[in-house]
Amino acid sequence: MTGIFQSALTGGRALLVGWILPSLINVLIFGVIVTPKISSFDALDAEAARGAIFGLVVTAVVGLVLAALQTPLYRVLEGYLCWPKWLAHARRRRHLARKHLLRNRVDAAALALQDRTGSLAVADRSVLAAFRAHGVIGRYLDVDLHKGAVWLALLEERLHRYPVDDRQVAPTQLGNAIRRFEEYGYSRYRLDTQVLWHELNAAVGEPARKQTDDARMSVDFFVSLLFGHLIVIVAAAVGLATGTVVRPWLVVATIAVLLPLTLLWYRLAVVSTDEWAGAVRAMVNLGRHPLAAALGLTLPQGIDDERSMWLLVDDFVRTGFHPRLTTLDAYRTAPEGPEAGDASASTELAPPAS
Repeated sequence: MTGIFQSALTGGRALLVGWILPSLINVLIFGVIVTPKISSFDALDAEAARGAIFGLVVTAVVGLVLAALQTPLYRVLEGYLCWPKWLAHARRRRHLARKHLLRNRVDAAALALQDRTGSLAVADRSVLAAFRAHGVIGRYLDVDLHKGAVWLALLEERLHRYPVDDRQVAPTQLGNAIRRFEEYGYSRYRLDTQVLWHELNAAVGEPARKQTDDARMSVDFFVSLLFGHLIVIVAAAVGLATGTVVRPWLVVATIAVLLPLTLLWYRLAVVSTDEWAGAVRAMVNLGRHPLAAALGLTLPQGIDDERSMWLLVDDFVRTGFHPRLTTLDAYRTAPEGPEAGDASASTELAPPAS
């Protein structure tokens, strides 16, 4: 336990807040409501003290286990793991249709507002007419305009929780909210942050890394709380089935409360990804230059040239060297410093081999 608190004070705040604290909440719910006698949380004596110590140990273990399993836990919520293929495909099609509808609603509202102010271009009048004539978009358009600017901003916010590339759309809301910033570097610069994440994380400054870690911490908190609730619900259901619970009515009420709370935590996890997305976006935008320099490359002036360079780097890291990657030589930085000069001089002065 001492090591855990020491790690929290020396940089492990993300582990403490993201995984240990939610586990403590769930352990308390389980110990007080489901198994008060076993946990000794129903007494105020030495037995209760032992129960409290036991609860702290269980909290630490559960939090560390959940933190170690965070990748598969996230993949389940993102729709990549333990999902039947037919269900994943169906959910992906639904989210793709939802993304297109949001895109059309935002575009239609923007054109309608331009039409109201008299700034609508002639070429866009036919587009606005088509939106108004559409059975679904036309019905949404009047409602969206009536709700005002704040509602339109919320619609655009929901749209921005989807990846730009339709091929990257995931089966779940959380999957799409995370995928949008996972593909940000590639869609803008062809810098695949999934391949170069550790290099990028090492190249950027400490403020950018801390901002990203703090932003993810909020999402971790809700994900850990969600899975902890599910564990408590399953354990409570087993206790009801075996007749080991002391107050069945209270356990049933707890299950009834925790089930909708899991949906709330999921929704809050999706919303919390906005800060995470902004932090990753800043890391990509500000970290490209130091990353290129750390790799011994010079960032080109033109955006097309930069995209070509990052494609080559992605390929080099992902698949290894092959002859086509000699094109990367055009972006390599010339060696500098006395060591490079001495090396070149020694090469020039070296006698030819006999």
